[in-house]
Amino acid sequence: MDDTLDFHLLNDFQRDFPLCPAPFAELASRLGVAEKVVLGRLENLRRDGKISRVGAVFAPKRIGASTLAAMAVPPEKLATVAAAVNRFPEVNHNYEREHRYNLWFVVTAGSEGRLQATLGAIEQAAGYPLMPLPLLEEFHIDLGFSLNGEARPKPATARPVAPVQPIGEIERRLIAVLQEGLPMFIRPFQLIAGRVGTSEGEVLTRIRRWLEEGAIKRFGVVVRHHELGYRANAMLVHDIPDDRVSEIGRALAEEPAVTLCYRRPRCLPDWPYNLFCMIHGRERGEVEATIAALRQRHGLDACAHDILFSLTRFKQNGARYA
Repeated sequence: MDDTLDFHLLNDFQRDFPLCPAPFAELASRLGVAEKVVLGRLENLRRDGKISRVGAVFAPKRIGASTLAAMAVPPEKLATVAAAVNRFPEVNHNYEREHRYNLWFVVTAGSEGRLQATLGAIEQAAGYPLMPLPLLEEFHIDLGFSLNGEARPKPATARPVAPVQPIGEIERRLIAVLQEGLPMFIRPFQLIAGRVGTSEGEVLTRIRRWLEEGAIKRFGVVVRHHELGYRANAMLVHDIPDDRVSEIGRALAEEPAVTLCYRRPRCLPDWPYNLFCMIHGRERGEVEATIAALRQRHGLDACAHDILFSLTRFKQNGARYA
């Protein structure tokens, strides 16, 4: 029973999470168990590392500012430098990847000014030059994982990254609380409202509005792919002519195997690639075969590319904007 319940919690509610005053009671009703059972299983899944939290996945650059960054670090110094980078709370993902640029991390902040200041401080603390690669155009960003082989929802229409809109103090406080995940209580949104200084109804209304506007990509169970068996994590990058990158990005975003797809700037002469895809699988050979088929299917054999498999996960947290 526990395994079946865990599967449904992990697979079915990465998106379809009830936004109502008593969401865990609603989950329990749908699953045919007691509310305390749902709360207990979710807490166990979090403790076991299979989920990071239950809550909002904010869209990059829709609230606050963010960028992907990379460093070329001598292998013998990589662990020390990664630890220095990890000390910054603005860093939420940090991986070693197979490339001369072997340290890749994501930095988020409440504003563009704060982001740039943090990048400078990281570079100084690490002792190596940092290559920022901000998001330019989003084709698909999701990182939900289907555990039963069913196709995930199709991506929304691709769009350039729009300037961040100012937000009010109540919204800022709400973001600060939401980034920690829902508290495992009977009325979690009521508890959040008390911390923010508003009503439960306003919290739910704001979350629904952010979902409609695309500022929140999805709201639900946030799984940790490595602990669920997706241990082959590859970043596929291409050098695509500028007049075709949007067209190809939209096509690749439709591929079931592609969990992330976006355009970032080239950084010549060291980094000629402008189209990024993330592909997760259980085995390296499976991912390599998927990439080969994908490149052939979309006529990309003539486009320069590279495949950067992840080797070490130094950090994986939710983004922190406040």
